[in-house]
Amino acid sequence: MRKIVLGVVALAFVATACSVGVGARGASTADTLNSTTLPAAGGGSVAAVVKRVLPAVVNVTTDVFQTDQFGNAQQGKGVGTGFIVRSDGIVVTNCHVVEGASKITVFTSDAKPKQYDARVIGGDCQHDLAVLKVDATNLPTVPLGTSNALVLGQPVVAIGYALALEGGPTVTSGIVSSLDRTIDVQDPGCTVCKNGARVYSDVIQTDAAINHGNSGGPLVNMAGQVVGINSAGDDSAQNIGFAIAIDSAKETIAQAMAEPLAPSPYLGVTTQGVTADLAYQLGLGTDSGVYVIATTGDGPAAKAGIQQGDVITAIDGHAVASSQALGSLLDGLKPNQTVGVTVITPSGSQRSIEVTLGTRPLPTQLP
Repeated sequence: MRKIVLGVVALAFVATACSVGVGARGASTADTLNSTTLPAAGGGSVAAVVKRVLPAVVNVTTDVFQTDQFGNAQQGKGVGTGFIVRSDGIVVTNCHVVEGASKITVFTSDAKPKQYDARVIGGDCQHDLAVLKVDATNLPTVPLGTSNALVLGQPVVAIGYALALEGGPTVTSGIVSSLDRTIDVQDPGCTVCKNGARVYSDVIQTDAAINHGNSGGPLVNMAGQVVGINSAGDDSAQNIGFAIAIDSAKETIAQAMAEPLAPSPYLGVTTQGVTADLAYQLGLGTDSGVYVIATTGDGPAAKAGIQQGDVITAIDGHAVASSQALGSLLDGLKPNQTVGVTVITPSGSQRSIEVTLGTRPLPTQLP
């Protein structure tokens, strides 16, 4: 198999999601991941393919804390795409769609979309793959095809929430332009990538339009089977998009479903340790604990009444000396557990607040 390294134009490629069977119900893992009998290429119209696949395509929206030039934490939004591969709520998307998220929300493509909180249960960020779980049953699914069976010129269809446009997902169609590409994609936000670049191998090149927001969505053949995961586009060229070959992702998807990462508790705050200097500068009523820089919009802390500017001094009866200590204490607790949190307010008064912990959307470190 030949490999073409596109080093000359690699800087133009961008991770395109953030910023800005027959989709049968109840399909088993085996049915979904081991679909090897493929109808002949070109065996259906684009409209027929979309009708089969669209119910299993979802919008993946994230809340992400971002730091401005003054060091202030602000909550931003990211939008990408995913697709359901198991009816009890297993969703496949790109790692860069959810990386750094403080909250992950999945919306179905129904006329009246259903909304679910999601968490990452597995994946491979180096190869831009994440597997999510939502609490649902009897969801429509899309089967995985075989990318090794693709041929040059074969028709394919891409579905995704391009440009976060209102009114549902966008459908584009084209052909397989090249097979077995290897490309470098700049992504400074990737914490596991060497030199801030992802290396995509076994990549399908297509002329079906792939734009911001399409990332994580399915590239399907004319039998309505996923043959690729849309991941990157080239902002400097026309009719060039890339998708991760599904055969290279199947093992990771199967492992995440068989051995999902355990849920961990989530408070929903961004903090920094209180020092004597910080206490003096901000006029805090204490020189110990952790200062709350920001809270997740509707996270457990915010719902319970913890606000920006509060200082957390204890949780579950244990003193909090640093942000790292807070994380360690949380690791010893469980999602949905109600704990007491002691805070010093900006006015200097002490409050004891009962907080029901949530489920962290991301593991401490994505695999």
